[in-house]
Amino acid sequence: MAKEMRRRPKVDLDSGVEDVTLSILEWLGEQGVGAMIRVDAERMRDGQPAWTFAASGGPLDGGMRADGASVAECMGIALLRLREAGVAVPF
Repeated sequence: MAKEMRRRPKVDLDSGVEDVTLSILEWLGEQGVGAMIRVDAERMRDGQPAWTFAASGGPLDGGMRADGASVAECMGIALLRLREAGVAVPF
């Protein structure tokens, strides 16, 4: 079975999203969305995107995930995908 191929969306790495990540997670929780962000030390050592955002529930039809090399990249991609799914995150 072919793995879904996605172009990496372009995100603004200087947006300051890493400064409001906890506020975004709290807001998502208030909307009924369970969400988390984590860093994987093994992937970091291997030079792979080590940051992961995952969310499900609430207004999301299914779960979603975003990976990035930094918090800013990870959360930038996550915000784009949340908005594509109809969740208007106020950031």
